[in-house]
Amino acid sequence: MPNLTWDESTAYDLFVSLYVLHRPEQFGLRASWAAGVRSRIPISQREFLESAQTFLPVPLRWLYLLPAGSRNAAGAIHALAQLSIEERLPSLSLTPQSSPLLTSTLRHITLRQTWNPAELEVLRKHFQRKGLILKPAGLQHLCQAWAHPAEFGEHFLQALGSYYQAFFAEEEERIRPALRTGLDRAAEMAAGMETAALLDALTGGLHFAALDSLRKVVLAPSFWAGPLAFFQRIQPASLIVAFGCRDQKSSLVPGEDISDRLIGALKAVSDPTRLRILRYLAGCPQTPSQLARLLRLRAPTVIHHLNTLRAAGLVEITLQPEMERSYTLRGDALNGVLEGLRYYLEP
Repeated sequence: MPNLTWDESTAYDLFVSLYVLHRPEQFGLRASWAAGVRSRIPISQREFLESAQTFLPVPLRWLYLLPAGSRNAAGAIHALAQLSIEERLPSLSLTPQSSPLLTSTLRHITLRQTWNPAELEVLRKHFQRKGLILKPAGLQHLCQAWAHPAEFGEHFLQALGSYYQAFFAEEEERIRPALRTGLDRAAEMAAGMETAALLDALTGGLHFAALDSLRKVVLAPSFWAGPLAFFQRIQPASLIVAFGCRDQKSSLVPGEDISDRLIGALKAVSDPTRLRILRYLAGCPQTPSQLARLLRLRAPTVIHHLNTLRAAGLVEITLQPEMERSYTLRGDALNGVLEGLRYYLEP
């Protein structure tokens, strides 16, 4: 089993919060509130971030490897500023474990400052295998950024700084106590649980089939990630997981008394297609391709529904190395939804 280590930094939530604010429906967050936060940013930078967030990942590895003096949001922004403008996009997007085909495709786009349909298809398939659906506009934004990485690097740093000043500097202070509490609680759990069970509990049903092959797993609490988790390879045999540490009764919206998770779960089960997916998953694990055949839907549509169910905590994922993900119904999840509703309705 891998060695467990812990890492606490508000820099993770700087990037995770941006990810969530541009995908509020996936996290049970009110779209109007998310739009209100984004509107605090100057319009040109807001539009730039909206295009960048269609394809930019949460750069966990880059954040983890920052020097000790950069262990907060301002430190991460400063570290990004120290990179050359051409290297900011690759540093945030690629890791040594990125597939050679992905890396070479993006590098060719940079060299030629243009792209072709074959390269778009390579990129589309890459993200689909990762369980992410990039719409045509997102693919175009991705290629445009890699065709002009210096321009992207300059604008992203400016927009990130504006986001920090307009929203996250204050949010950082709000979430600090929750990060410490979440890390302490997870460490207590780790003392009495096997690593696989601990990861399942902290990530809401994320299973790594190759866990035994890892030497190290770094666990980092994230207020904004809940109820999901973000993960990335640091090295071939080490992994970082940013797990959601927000209390189930808490909300991303300050002062909100309805749990984000409860709202997301109720929305998830209100859709007939997602109910059919849950019924199939109750029988046996299924991949998106298998579900697409059963439902007679396109795989991207199925992945969209699976992401919604995953955000609601209703399904769990098994990650096979270099293979498609398989999904399973979380046995106690529906009981948890009913308990959450009952708790809220009690006077």
